Amino acid sequence: MSKLAIVITDGVGYRNFVLSDCIAESQNKFDEVVILSFLPASVYPESNVRIIELEAFQEKFKHWFFRKAKEVAHLFNHKKDNLGIQDNLKTNYSTQKNTRGIATRLIYKLVPYFHSENAITTYTRWQQKTFSKEPITKQYIDLLEQEKFDLLLFTHQRPPYIAPLAYAAQKTNTPIATFIFSWDNLASKGRMASDFNYYLVWSDLMKNELLTYYPKLKAKQVEVVGTPQFEPYVLDRFACHKENFFKSFELDNSKKTMCFSCGDIATSKNDALYIETICEAYVSKKIPDINILIRTSPAETPERFSSLVKKYPFVKWNYPKWEQARNSHQEQWSQRIPTIEDVVDLKSILQFTDLNINMLSTMSLDFMCFDKPVINTVFGNEENNLYNDQRFLGYVHIDYVVQSKATKIVKNEHELIKAINLYLSSPSTDSENRKKLLDLQISKPLQGTSKRIAETVFQWSQNV
Repeated sequence: MSKLAIVITDGVGYRNFVLSDCIAESQNKFDEVVILSFLPASVYPESNVRIIELEAFQEKFKHWFFRKAKEVAHLFNHKKDNLGIQDNLKTNYSTQKNTRGIATRLIYKLVPYFHSENAITTYTRWQQKTFSKEPITKQYIDLLEQEKFDLLLFTHQRPPYIAPLAYAAQKTNTPIATFIFSWDNLASKGRMASDFNYYLVWSDLMKNELLTYYPKLKAKQVEVVGTPQFEPYVLDRFACHKENFFKSFELDNSKKTMCFSCGDIATSKNDALYIETICEAYVSKKIPDINILIRTSPAETPERFSSLVKKYPFVKWNYPKWEQARNSHQEQWSQRIPTIEDVVDLKSILQFTDLNINMLSTMSLDFMCFDKPVINTVFGNEENNLYNDQRFLGYVHIDYVVQSKATKIVKNEHELIKAINLYLSSPSTDSENRKKLLDLQISKPLQGTSKRIAETVFQWSQNV
């Protein structure tokens, strides 16, 4: 009897693997599919899939110390010519006088001498020893011994709270695989939470990056499948008619529609400035008479834009319909759950708007799935006292966007207005470049993504 466990780590994993066809396609291959959930079981729709809700792991200092050591060592190894990792190294440093702050500075003193892949393996082994006596680890081991899964598929490779479960799987000789969560995770983020037996990646580019940043891996452990993140865009059950789109967002169907999609406050601090710049250009008639729709980030609540809502009543707002499942979690944002209604809303925005503007977010790729022109706003630099978002242009994953010429990168109001007018009058501009960037970042068709994942995972599960 073949048996798969899909480990849902957070709300995005829920969207990617529960709201796509991944569960159904996996059931076509395996005799049983079980969800191991770090989300409350109550968030799942009724189905014939068994849900096992996992107790949330609370990371203590001893667990954190070795996780931090292996993350910093990984960043140190790959900092050369990599601005994203250099930024991450600076961000991870601490000047605080508490225990973790002092320990972080100690790690930064040790890592220049002990940062090899073998050193990282040692840090990992020591971290695993800290898990070995934890009651939650015993719970996980008992669960895996009882269920006898052929394979665990993790939907995210980085959350620290998955590490004890991955360790328990290794102790019970249960193979583990992971899906690489996002396009920027390898080239600018820290170490994965665990070593896995197998890896699902978006593209040939991501496969090459994975083998570069994790040199002990073999190519046969990595499979290019695309990403279920975009699969709902080709699934009929998330369809919305154009008339309903205009009615739902109270838009004028005789006008073109521009969507500004916000990032979160951590990395997209200038969003309010960009929205205000667009609105003032509209008021002064520097851009055509269009619908302006703002979609805020699902990772945060939209209070920071409340003054703009009052100032520009002609703007329509889409607040993503993600629900906070619980607050008692070390990473509260991970407990925000997307609704089916929000996936329908997002798909309709991508399909029926005419232009997108964002600050270098993954949403660029979402809009390109519908061949919509994209403008990336980066006004901030080291000289003008704005949040320096131009530095992201040097990040590896963003440099591919810059070099592709698939979007217009705008650094001031004049460039933004010029780009808006160009794309509204000539939306096919840069279309070929958009298609090439999509092919680079997502090497497989959106159709059949879940089926490819299920077939790959099933094949891995049989490699006994």
